[in-house]
Amino acid sequence: MKKGFIEPGAKPRRFYKDVAVVAEDGGFAVKLDGRNVRSPKGGKLNVPTQALADMVAAEWAGQGEVIEMADMAITRLAFTATEAIPPAREATAEQVAEYAASDLLCYFAGEPESLHQRQVEAWEPILQRAERELALVFVRTTGIIHTAQPQETLAKIKALALELDDFTLTGVAFGVPLFGSGVLAFALYRGWLTGEEAYALSRVDEAYQQEKWGIDDEAAERTARLLIESQMLEQWFKALA
Repeated sequence: MKKGFIEPGAKPRRFYKDVAVVAEDGGFAVKLDGRNVRSPKGGKLNVPTQALADMVAAEWAGQGEVIEMADMAITRLAFTATEAIPPAREATAEQVAEYAASDLLCYFAGEPESLHQRQVEAWEPILQRAERELALVFVRTTGIIHTAQPQETLAKIKALALELDDFTLTGVAFGVPLFGSGVLAFALYRGWLTGEEAYALSRVDEAYQQEKWGIDDEAAERTARLLIESQMLEQWFKALA
């Protein structure tokens, strides 16, 4: 094998020793042996707070002999916020509103009654807070048949998303598919819930079924992975505060 040849699909080897955070260009940069971390497109990574830069730096410092980008969720979100979101803010905000149009928290089980009641107890406080503090109106329904939400609500959610800076919008956009809920993504961003609490509310039905029928290894692994992502998203929002 030729020196310097990298097999297709091979992970890059760690090429740096020192990781540092430096105030730069009105934000904070992460330096690898004095050189800026760069995105896959070659742009310099610059984040708005030192707390977020410290989190990015910790991911790079924690790499071993090879760089595992799959394990660097904060860095990947920062790349998205830096390059993908700015030219697509309108479309991103529209996607957030689309999730809210069929928000998980508005669809209650018709039966069994015990599951329906559990959902009401878990979801109604968050729905009511969103209605009260964000001036939104949500239509609740029973069953899985799609029920339209007021256009004023969807327009308001899109407007709320567009008010966010690129990094916060990135977090909300990451949260809506994670939870299946625009309401939960905004609730986590606003600090109404922890990441663990938001994830628990997103899987009330799943948890109920697992209590009755048990959980297999694959489902347990998925639950653990998504919980980690939810906790990571909480730290993302806190670092931006």
